[in-house]
Amino acid sequence: MSDFLSDVPFVTPQPGPGRDPGRWGRAVLVLLWLAICLLPMWLAVGDLQVATGRVGTPGTLRVISCEDLGEGRYDCDGQFTPDGGGAPVPVDASPDSSAGDVLRAQLTPEGDRAAPAGTKGVLAALALPSVGFGGLGFLPYVIMYWAGARRGRRAAVVGGWLVTAAGTVGMLVGVVAAYA
Repeated sequence: MSDFLSDVPFVTPQPGPGRDPGRWGRAVLVLLWLAICLLPMWLAVGDLQVATGRVGTPGTLRVISCEDLGEGRYDCDGQFTPDGGGAPVPVDASPDSSAGDVLRAQLTPEGDRAAPAGTKGVLAALALPSVGFGGLGFLPYVIMYWAGARRGRRAAVVGGWLVTAAGTVGMLVGVVAAYA
């Protein structure tokens, strides 16, 4: 094995003209990276509030029908019955539902959609922010590399792997919960 490695040339890239993004380019890239990773977290706030019961009306969702739209997409309709009594309300159900499903749900404040509540709903709502969290894993290493820091880069790589793995696990758990 050592003979093989001694025959392989190792090339260390050297920055050439036009290859380095420069100080402002780096700043823009870091800001874009942050925006792309933080946007899913921001977009999930409403779904998390509904899933945790902070907003909306608790009740029971009965999925009436699911129409196949093609390419793995579905449009599901249901009937939501509030816990406090009252007439059932026709609503849009989650597209990962199946006709005949009956589950605990939370009616959105707009009253047009019912989302799964409880543990299943919270885990499903955390899938999207987990993707953003996982994407942030290696940002500290990149910043340290561009800053020329020598100390702590190995720890940044280990931390990056841990954060990315945690984000991946969170996303997988959320997707499995949504479809379970």
